[in-house]
Amino acid sequence: MNWIVDIPVFIFGLMAGSFLNVVIYRLPLGRSVVRPRSFCPGCGKTISSYENIPVLSYLFLRGRCRGCGVSISPRYPVVELFGGLLAVLAVHLHGDWVNAAFVYAFLMALLAITMIDWDHRVIPDQISLSFIAVGLAWSFFNPGLSLISSAAGALAGGGSLWLVGILYRKMRKAEGMGGGDVKLMAMIGAFLGIGLVLPVIVIASFFGSVYGISLMRRGGDGQTAVAFGSFLAPSAAFCMVFGSTLLAWYFGRF
Repeated sequence: MNWIVDIPVFIFGLMAGSFLNVVIYRLPLGRSVVRPRSFCPGCGKTISSYENIPVLSYLFLRGRCRGCGVSISPRYPVVELFGGLLAVLAVHLHGDWVNAAFVYAFLMALLAITMIDWDHRVIPDQISLSFIAVGLAWSFFNPGLSLISSAAGALAGGGSLWLVGILYRKMRKAEGMGGGDVKLMAMIGAFLGIGLVLPVIVIASFFGSVYGISLMRRGGDGQTAVAFGSFLAPSAAFCMVFGSTLLAWYFGRF
């Protein structure tokens, strides 16, 4: 561990995580992520710079607004911590800064999508569509990802979920796969390549099914929509880190 590099990278990631909180809160509401400055959703008070220090301000304020005393969700420091940890992880996954920047941007986009889809059952096109292009661009810098694999991954990822949605609609006469999930899977395929499209879908489907069954056992009717993007995104992050190892284990065993 190179702490001389890791510490400033972690601090940068904390600040990026703080901004990501703004994106998670404002983007699904159609608000600008740049203006106005951060404010308390309870009283509307503008948050000063010393009240907006990642993680530390939350601890010093004891999780409450200094103006009105309303409770601040612990999600905010958690997202900031993830921002720092993911930054360090990206640097360790790829030694050069260009590839690390692409990986970090992808992981942070997945984190934002996970939170937004869980809260609002929507995946913003501003993230998914733009990151399809970013994933394709990454193939020019990443020696482990060709442009063909990236493009094929985007087509296979989005196309597979689109086909599932079509078949579900024909069989059940209801929408089963949202367009946001299709675009998200195209984005994931563009970054991971065609070889990891199926593992992402399988892992996400497994945990999504476990969650759906748990809802039914708690008295659900089986018709409650599951935020599938909130399972696809973490599965993609897992495969970004462990996908090559997973494939090597699978083909070595079978």
